[in-house]
Amino acid sequence: MNSGSPFVRQVLQWSGSMLALAGVVFVALQLSAYSSELDFSFISGLSWVVIIGLALVYCFANILLALAWWNLLKYFGSTASKYRAIKVYGISQLAKYVPGNIMHLAGRQAIGIASGIPGWPLAKSTIWELALIMIAGIFFSILVLPRYFPVISPVVASVTFLLALMTVILVLSRYVSLAAARALGYYVVFLTISGSVFVGLLSLVADEDSLGLTELSLLCGSFVVAWLAGLVTPGAPAGVGVRELILMLLLEEIVPEADLLMAVLLSRIVTVLGDVLFFLIALSLSGKCSSLK
Repeated sequence: MNSGSPFVRQVLQWSGSMLALAGVVFVALQLSAYSSELDFSFISGLSWVVIIGLALVYCFANILLALAWWNLLKYFGSTASKYRAIKVYGISQLAKYVPGNIMHLAGRQAIGIASGIPGWPLAKSTIWELALIMIAGIFFSILVLPRYFPVISPVVASVTFLLALMTVILVLSRYVSLAAARALGYYVVFLTISGSVFVGLLSLVADEDSLGLTELSLLCGSFVVAWLAGLVTPGAPAGVGVRELILMLLLEEIVPEADLLMAVLLSRIVTVLGDVLFFLIALSLSGKCSSLK
């Protein structure tokens, strides 16, 4: 069947839309489950403002993921506009909450082809996305080294992290593509923001004296390492359960277990709300993309 025919494009559009709708359903179920596990009485009005603000930050951080993917599309010869890439990425992203942990990739492929993006650049960009985002996540493991090797200070770990990152970005830009180097940079910034959001939530629920400045990079790095473990675990929708287990192992004896569990639950709510807001932003781009088609 010709993927360029109106019938096939319609089928692909409906398939991608159904996966996106399934993602919305599973998001609603997860939010219901999280809310039943949380005691909201301890959260003050100011804390709610902070939580909503962090959800907005995470929402706009998702745009970095879409821009990274757009750069990879360009690298593989696609002429899709930036707005079209953000739309396809954002609409398909909620399907990551569907059990299987790969449904958003299938949905993106279907919606992308239906939107006029060639299938081969779509497929190759997805493979490169997974590879680059895993490389970006591995960099953050450097920030966790002081946890197991006290001779390495958080400052040394942070400097090593930056030097290693700059080296790989320079190698990519020189020997592969500037677009690929940009994509890696976007992924690192996104993961830094994600880790910072978690640290911000942890500071809301933990005692003021329990978190020191020297531990911030360790906390951020631990969150990203746990996030990476969830990403590569098949069958776990959006890494649910896996990230929590890894975080508990990495941060035991550093953060009280009750505070850590509460921060993890709040983090899940913030990221789900952020993903939903990004989904709505992507939907609002429909008219903009039509004018650029």
